[in-house]
Amino acid sequence: MGGAHAHSHRHGSPDVDVARGPLAVLLGFLAVCAVVTVVGLVALWPDAGKVDALRAKAQYAAPGVTFVKATVVEVEPACPTESPGPDCGMLRVTLTGGPDRGAAQRVGVPPAVADSGIDSGTTVRLMRVPGTGGQPATYSFDDVIRLKPIWILVAIFVVAVALVARVRGLMALVGLAVGGLVLFRFMLPALLSGSSGIAVALIGSSAIMFVVLYLAHGPSVRTSAALAGTLLGVGITALVGQLAIHGATLSGFADEGSALLSAFTDQISFQGLLTCALVIAGLGVLNDVTITQASAVWELREAGPDLSRRTLFTSAMRIGRDHIASTIYTIVFAYAGSALAILLLLSLYERPVLDLLSTEAIAAEIVRTLASGIGLVLAVPVTTAIAAVTVTGPRETA
Repeated sequence: MGGAHAHSHRHGSPDVDVARGPLAVLLGFLAVCAVVTVVGLVALWPDAGKVDALRAKAQYAAPGVTFVKATVVEVEPACPTESPGPDCGMLRVTLTGGPDRGAAQRVGVPPAVADSGIDSGTTVRLMRVPGTGGQPATYSFDDVIRLKPIWILVAIFVVAVALVARVRGLMALVGLAVGGLVLFRFMLPALLSGSSGIAVALIGSSAIMFVVLYLAHGPSVRTSAALAGTLLGVGITALVGQLAIHGATLSGFADEGSALLSAFTDQISFQGLLTCALVIAGLGVLNDVTITQASAVWELREAGPDLSRRTLFTSAMRIGRDHIASTIYTIVFAYAGSALAILLLLSLYERPVLDLLSTEAIAAEIVRTLASGIGLVLAVPVTTAIAAVTVTGPRETA
């Protein structure tokens, strides 16, 4: 009898409170968000004509210049620093594409590239400049083609995910592919079309999260609670980021990429672009935290079917606090690792630390980290509360 009674608690007997009121509010909120997302996608859908015009204007190379593949035959020894000359530090290659296919060429290569492990048989890409006045075309080194090791890593990653996470992991990969599609087919072209950065960030992030969460974790109240927490966290992050960017008078013009982009278009707000980048950068970590919190509440309910919703919330928040602490380290050290070269360069200048913190390049990353952190921290209690009031459980008398 005791086992049957416990079993009935887990499968929705008349003694089970399914929190119909909060659940209706949750589903209503998500329905509104879904409608707004669809309307936003339609309203902000990029102007293909504008994007094509920009692409035609933004030529990667001069007219007539092409890129061809070649196979390395020999890597000549690097030039000694005390006596550099034309007979060292070169690659001997055989062209495998273009009009001169099969011809041998000798091209210079930066010492760092020559020392990176490039060897006989490596595939490289050369830039071909057509000759003038009857002169032959000239070739110069452009880059190493690294597709083979990348595809090997992709294959290992997919196999590892499939073996460990099985169907759920594979569905997460499908969701990741959909997220990439939204990014490259909607968000980037919409920004190039001149749409608001914060609007594109909110609509694009919402579209990605709807697909990713339900694909990876399945349609359930638990997933819906996590999704609601994620969407609210995205909104908080975008709002804090927008206020912080304007409050710190950041231009969004701190790197070479922004300078190059401004040469091709004057339709982009670089402050809006910075806000959009801020939201996208925090999306993955935010999703991780909200899913964890929703799962924690459901697992606590499974372990303690008689726990009150208040107890569920406080217990799950203890888990959330630990998660927040570790995630803050993740955000900060992820930035430090990605910007290590810049940090090393700045450390050589021996300028006062406060002066360095106020430079645009550093201040932009500080704002990005702190705004993402604020959205992340506030999403934890929000998601936990949503999960605690919507999780199924015994009917409470008080």
